Amino acid sequence: MDGWSIAGYRFGWLELTGKCQLQCVHCYADSGPSGDHGSMTAADWRRVLDEAAGLGVGSIQFIGGEPTLHPALPELLVHARRLGLAVEVYSNLVHISPELWDTLSRNEVRLACSYYSDDPAEHARITGRPGSHARTRANIAEAVRREIPVRAGVIAIDDDQRVEQATAELADLGVRTVGLDRLRQVGRGIRDRQPGGGELCGRCGDGVFAVAADGSVWPCVFSRWMPVGSVHADSLAAILSGPEMRSARDRLGLNLPDACVPSPCSPGCGPNCQPADCRPGCKPADCVPNW
Repeated sequence: MDGWSIAGYRFGWLELTGKCQLQCVHCYADSGPSGDHGSMTAADWRRVLDEAAGLGVGSIQFIGGEPTLHPALPELLVHARRLGLAVEVYSNLVHISPELWDTLSRNEVRLACSYYSDDPAEHARITGRPGSHARTRANIAEAVRREIPVRAGVIAIDDDQRVEQATAELADLGVRTVGLDRLRQVGRGIRDRQPGGGELCGRCGDGVFAVAADGSVWPCVFSRWMPVGSVHADSLAAILSGPEMRSARDRLGLNLPDACVPSPCSPGCGPNCQPADCRPGCKPADCVPNW
């Protein structure tokens, strides 16, 4: 098989739900309180994990919506770890139940979250929920106290946003890995243009894939307007090695401007034309998608 062969897949996003307590103004998934868990059952997700592990995928990130709202998350974390997968949960960290804290600790699961400001009011304007800053901040501190690895991505949405102060606050809390990303014009993040390749790194599907709560498969979580199959209809292996995925990769990688050099996005998806002062960084070994 060619350079896009199925053997090269190493990372997958599993979008468990479209439900979220927050309604962030920039949400790439357009999730919120009215979202749902889709058509994927716990058994479906276990099958996807089994197939991913069988393909040699090494790392999985559970996302949403807010993945901690999915009732099957604890059992899926245990299942993934039994398969030998490295696992991270990307959460808003608004609420973590005692059961989930214990599951995270016992199974050596990593956490990640987005963060917007050290100012609670500014943070709330972005998340759409008053009090979200205090809740997220407290749960970051709790993760650090429990020695659960946690990283944060500070997302720059407004020009005058307190990005530097947010980064400093995270460092004071003990967060060792803090990334920076800009607004992606996908989902509710759309401002002055439609979703397109310019919002991406140009390497979607190159060793990475995403599965949605309705079973759709995408080259990555940001290229969600171009599904390449459904795990309800085909195996993960058939989809990732199929013509739709190959075509999507080829289209997303075409016509990148000469000045834009895609980083090896796996899974640190930086946009292919990121500003010089915005370097989210691609760190495959650390499993760092930035959004």
